Amino acid sequence: MQWFTNINTIAFMLRGVDILAVLGLIYIMLSLSNDRRTLLMVRGIIFLAIFSVVSDRLGLRLLNFILDKLLIGAAVALAVILQPELRRFLERLGRGDLLSLLQPTASWRSPVETDSVIEEINDAVIELSQNRTGALIIIETGEPIDDRDFSVPGVRLNALLSKELLHTIFQTTTLLHDGAVLVREDRILAAGVILPISEKAASREIGTRHRAAMGITDRVRNCFCIVVSEETGSIAIAESGILDRPITSSRLREILETKLGNYRPTPLRRTVPTFNWQWLSSSFKNMVSRKSSEKK
Repeated sequence: MQWFTNINTIAFMLRGVDILAVLGLIYIMLSLSNDRRTLLMVRGIIFLAIFSVVSDRLGLRLLNFILDKLLIGAAVALAVILQPELRRFLERLGRGDLLSLLQPTASWRSPVETDSVIEEINDAVIELSQNRTGALIIIETGEPIDDRDFSVPGVRLNALLSKELLHTIFQTTTLLHDGAVLVREDRILAAGVILPISEKAASREIGTRHRAAMGITDRVRNCFCIVVSEETGSIAIAESGILDRPITSSRLREILETKLGNYRPTPLRRTVPTFNWQWLSSSFKNMVSRKSSEKK
């Protein structure tokens, strides 16, 4: 009887090690990317794996067969999407640098003159509005936006931000005036960026620029957009998929100071997206306890 109890204890410990190994693998997968869509895909794969295990325990063979095939396809799709990150993972694994896989990667921002950036953007938008020149400006407020969030990444510039450059880009005689401008800190990274169009119901008075601003801010939360209407010259702000229009020049400055004025050149760490680990661990514990009670 004692021998049987020891076997059950060892089996329970092995299940615990198995669960910890799976949780560690999930942590590493989430550490590979900061993209929230990747987090949702990883969460979906976890749900598929849990449902597959449950269906196998319940003897639902057909459902288990289908879930297994879906799980394989989802894993292959995730491997294709995370190809650069997986390459770095394998390189570190090949070098034996295992500890770095569990440590977040630090990235630093260079100091910027926020007052100058606010002045340049504010003056450029006001003059574009007065001239009724259409414009769409994306301004990052957190982690860099992934190019996959854009329909077309546009043309790389990586130029110092200035109101003259913004005026030049949005002139109707240039090839890049129809797209958006991506601003990161004190630089214009790209122009002619094509954004996804929002599918939300909105007023018929707004045009494609406004819908594009709503679309990108709804998909990416660490940014906001400034839109200048070509027909009326009115200024609008889009954030979290919501359009605020029209706004005055004083309101524009207030928003820019709120969004950009509190910036400090502090180190930014790549953080793993939040995940409901407590729910996942409790689900595994319940499954193991049910299995142990069945054996008893």
